[in-house]
Amino acid sequence: MLRGINVGGQKKIKMADLKALYEGLGFENIVTYIQSGNVIFTATATDKECLRKAIEMAIEEKYTFHVPVDIRTSQALVEVVDACPYEEAAVEDNATKVLVTFLQSIPSRQKQALLSSYVKSPERLIIQGSEVYLYCPNGYGKSKLTNTFLENKLGVLATTRNWKSVKKLAELSVE
Repeated sequence: MLRGINVGGQKKIKMADLKALYEGLGFENIVTYIQSGNVIFTATATDKECLRKAIEMAIEEKYTFHVPVDIRTSQALVEVVDACPYEEAAVEDNATKVLVTFLQSIPSRQKQALLSSYVKSPERLIIQGSEVYLYCPNGYGKSKLTNTFLENKLGVLATTRNWKSVKKLAELSVE
């Protein structure tokens, strides 16, 4: 998952070009999903940190801007879906009101506790390992629990996807 591409006219990357870039890195079975930097692929290398750095460097070389990359295995994506703490996720109308913020590392307990003080009802936030599950019944666009806000409060890089995208990525990753 790439953070912050094709948002508000910034860091534009066409998905066909992104797919070609991944092919150039030797990845296979490449599938992109929507325009926000979701890429499913297989690789012979298993070190996620090396894969992440290789993708980030290739993007920076080709596009001359930095894009943070987060890599999750297909098993991890399935586990994220299975671990969702919100019953509301089962209701199709809530597919964009339930979100998952994928953190590059697990934040300190102190920072997690501090973040909880910013959550105001009816919104909910639960941190499970390196994922933050959000429920924003009034819409993510009206929430202050944005990706940037969570990054700043938790002190880690992150990327956020709505529930519809998370479920689709998990589904695509096991096909």
